[in-house]
Amino acid sequence: FLYNIRRQVFADRAVREALDYDYDFEWSNKQFAYGAYKRTRSYFANSDLEARNLPEGGELEILEKFRRRVPDEVFTAAYNPPSADGSGNNRANMKKAADVLEKAGYKLGADGVRVNDKGFRLEFEIIDTNPAFERWVLPFVANLKKIGVKSSFRVVDPAQYQNRMNEFDYDMTVGGFAQSDSPGNEQRDFWGSEKADMPGSRNYIGIKNPAVDELVEMIIQAKNREDLVSHVHALDRVLQWNYYVIPQWHIAHWRLAWAKKLKHPEHLSHISPGITDTWWVQE
Repeated sequence: FLYNIRRQVFADRAVREALDYDYDFEWSNKQFAYGAYKRTRSYFANSDLEARNLPEGGELEILEKFRRRVPDEVFTAAYNPPSADGSGNNRANMKKAADVLEKAGYKLGADGVRVNDKGFRLEFEIIDTNPAFERWVLPFVANLKKIGVKSSFRVVDPAQYQNRMNEFDYDMTVGGFAQSDSPGNEQRDFWGSEKADMPGSRNYIGIKNPAVDELVEMIIQAKNREDLVSHVHALDRVLQWNYYVIPQWHIAHWRLAWAKKLKHPEHLSHISPGITDTWWVQE
């Protein structure tokens, strides 16, 4: 789920953090996907570019330049999205979400919707083009209601959706950022401040973060693979702890089926199976 932080409802990092606790991935994965998916925790998931554990070595040296300009958790904890037991009883996480919102100044109003002292209500709309996604989103909407956040899900046709995305006319949507094994200039399009207000750009979230801008430029200027990986880890960690998205899922393997007479190499690339380029017929 991508936040549009241009909207006031998601401008506060604490609000974004709170809603992260309210999405019960484990229950949805069990109910709708037979447990097939793996929770995504990184913008470079399932690769050596994913930031794991605590920063150290070259990555820590890079991040030290940004201390007090990025969330403190960048240095003290490895980001993992909140998890539940899959029972559908997500009370502990919802309690945590409510506590974060209370601390941020959002109190329950008379109609059950949280509001701050300036009269701003926690209310937003999620848009997508796929009606089949309702089964994943509506339980999330129901959980949000339980903590005093009013949300709705709207399916729009592809043309309207594209126009709204181009004009950043949405509160929250479903999307992703396709990454390569060698990140470079495209990172400016995803996270760069200069792209945040450019209609049609891929900075869907609306990020304007000087630390992120500087890290992106460092990635582009990386001297070698080790340098690149360290800088991408640093960027990943800063993005993670700013709660710019509510992570969904990925499949950490390839699904393949073939006739018995088709043979292929025993080992295939982790990037792409390559099976259509390397198979042969053995009678």
